[in-house]
Amino acid sequence: MKFSENWLRSHVPTSANRDGLAATLTAIGLEVEEVTALGDGLAGVVVARIVEAVKHPEADRLLVCQVDIGGDAPLQVVCGAPNARAGLVAPLATVGANVGGIAIKAARLRGVESNGMLCSARELGLDADASGLLELPSDAPVGAPLADYLGLPDASIEIKLTPNRADCFSVRGIAYDVAAALASEVAPLDMAPVPAQGDAAMDVVLEAGGRVPRFAGRVVENVDATAPTPVWMAERLRRAGVRPISFLVDVTQYVMLELGQPMHAFDRDALTGPVVVRPARAGEQLRLLDGREAALDDDFLVVADSHGGRAARAVALGGIMGGEATKVTEATRNVFLEAAHWVPSAIIGRSRRLGLHTDAGHRFERGVDPELPRIAVEYATRLILDIAGGVPGPLTEATLPGHLSAPAAIGLRRARVARVLGIEIADAEIERILRALGMQVAASGDGWQVTPPSRRFDIAIEEDLVEELARIHGYDRLPTTLPGGPARIVVPSETRLAEADIRRQLVARDYLEAISFAFVEADLLRTWGCADGTVALANPLSAELAVMRPRLLPGLVDALARNVSRQAGRVRLFELGRTFAAADPSSRAPGGPDPAPRETRRLAAVACGDARAEQWGEASRRVDFHDLKGDLESLAAASGAVLEFRPSAEPFGHPGRSADVYRSAAEGEPVRLGWIGQLHPRLQLALGLDVDVVAFELDLEPLEARALPHAEALSRFPAVRRDLAFVVGLDVAWSDLAAGVRRAAGPVLRDLLLFDRYQGPGVESGCKSLAMGLILQDNTRTLTDQDADAVVARVVAELGSAHGARIRG
Repeated sequence: MKFSENWLRSHVPTSANRDGLAATLTAIGLEVEEVTALGDGLAGVVVARIVEAVKHPEADRLLVCQVDIGGDAPLQVVCGAPNARAGLVAPLATVGANVGGIAIKAARLRGVESNGMLCSARELGLDADASGLLELPSDAPVGAPLADYLGLPDASIEIKLTPNRADCFSVRGIAYDVAAALASEVAPLDMAPVPAQGDAAMDVVLEAGGRVPRFAGRVVENVDATAPTPVWMAERLRRAGVRPISFLVDVTQYVMLELGQPMHAFDRDALTGPVVVRPARAGEQLRLLDGREAALDDDFLVVADSHGGRAARAVALGGIMGGEATKVTEATRNVFLEAAHWVPSAIIGRSRRLGLHTDAGHRFERGVDPELPRIAVEYATRLILDIAGGVPGPLTEATLPGHLSAPAAIGLRRARVARVLGIEIADAEIERILRALGMQVAASGDGWQVTPPSRRFDIAIEEDLVEELARIHGYDRLPTTLPGGPARIVVPSETRLAEADIRRQLVARDYLEAISFAFVEADLLRTWGCADGTVALANPLSAELAVMRPRLLPGLVDALARNVSRQAGRVRLFELGRTFAAADPSSRAPGGPDPAPRETRRLAAVACGDARAEQWGEASRRVDFHDLKGDLESLAAASGAVLEFRPSAEPFGHPGRSADVYRSAAEGEPVRLGWIGQLHPRLQLALGLDVDVVAFELDLEPLEARALPHAEALSRFPAVRRDLAFVVGLDVAWSDLAAGVRRAAGPVLRDLLLFDRYQGPGVESGCKSLAMGLILQDNTRTLTDQDADAVVARVVAELGSAHGARIRG
């Protein structure tokens, strides 16, 4: 929200200087982003009229101007502005003035004397426009100080508003907060109804239900549409970031900025009554004021007239923008003013769907006071009559009372205020603050009954009122005391591996933590082959952030690709975050709401480039599957997890260099954790990656689980090792063999090592030889050769029956 400092002060008189006012705004939650001083140091700059402009005898682009500033004789000024001409009224910096740090002196330009400087808006620090002289209205008082005429000095103040403070999208809304903070009062504004002087009116019909519960309008006939916008109004608009267009358009903008109610002015003669507010029809087209053609559906609301049949033609896009066919022009004689209350749910997201951003839509999306439409029409009518004349008809208002609710009184307890804020605020000060904010306050036994104004949608419960008191009384005046009472220390569970430990472990393995968006592009997920079962956003910020991520890897690999494209040859990243999947529709209760998406905590890591940082101790080599597998196993060791790796069918994984990861269970089937491997070459090509990328992604919950640690004495008896070599089919996985060995060997098996894999002469085709070492040990006695042979026999029998394994000869 951008506004003029002087405009604000006209509503709330205060002795605070500019810096103090800006500091107050920020302190009460209306953060000031920028203050642009306007018109400081304009002494000696006056309103002047060019009486004569002739070509300079020695320069083609210069004019010798005779300028009237109200003195006995005109001044001669040499000027090179392209719009300098006889009859133009413009600012003149007289000799002795200082403009933009330049002292104005009498001078000779190409042999011609010049006594002053005709100025552009940029030279005066009023605007960025330097294309020519600042053109003033023809009736501007010649010789008057420019600062007095333009209401300077002033400042353009821009504040950053939070979504809940829609009431501060107006100068008057901000004035209430300033009045409360600076112990002032908001000046009254003449909102008296304008009596009808004619019978011209348009009937209004509401057919959109609770989405538009109020619509006010008035016809004003015989308006002078060519009347210029008054300087005071044009300057206030300009300092609020709105460029004046024409008076009838400017007056609606002015009322919106001052009161907060968006309005629209129709050319009455282009309308065929009655006016109907209705949902748009599927496929309906509307040419908007900016010239674009909007394709609508029944999710939009429109204002329609009866041109060609009842409610046949849409003439405005409800709450967003008017239509071109009924816009006001300089030829307009009769005007229909409109102000309506469009509820936020009927407007939210509609502008973005059409690629629009309008001041009206911005306000209606956040909520506008439902009591304002009638007031805004009355105020705009008074301005039009004062400046452009006309004959006002009766004000027409259509309402749906069942969809308009009055603010309810909220109980505010004195003791609650003291308990929440930690200080006692005097009753008189509490009442002053609340009344200054426009609330109705009635004393009760233990406090007050407070009714917020209709513009304050953000005040609904007692805590909201306490927050208002803290905000206005001053956060800096609240005590900073530590909470008392016994502290309850929560001891981390020993049965879970903490996320901090996981982070430390991966950082120790030379990974950097990344944080990526929880939203991704739908096309990216289709490229990865994981677009099924996703959760799409109804109102995304952009197409690139339209779907909640079902996996961490797409975002993490994108971060890796950005680093690679910036000449990072070795990248190792990890991320802990949540993924989202659509809930099972069958889980919805009959008549109940849709179930919430399923969230899963996950861990992912990616790596590319050299396996180790550049060094002289060993030759460089590329990181591969086994490097990443080692990193993952070191992480699993922290929780005592034993991992199994099985062939994977994930579409984004390399068919021969990826695996599904399982955690072995003491009892029952292993639990699937996730995936590890190299990305598929086709995927890497689609992502524009010219390096091989290895990655893993796991569910965090089962990985974190760990058994309670317990101390155990070291065996005093020696271990026995037996080495066995089995011939098995190529399709037999080592993990399956290892599980069989552990089952058969029992508790005396302390460790199992795979130390050789052979395929070639001596082993038949289609088979491989796996050599393993069994480490056997008992805590109660020394194992004999007979004990070890019995274990070996059970292992040979188990692997033979389960996998067709045989001892290699």
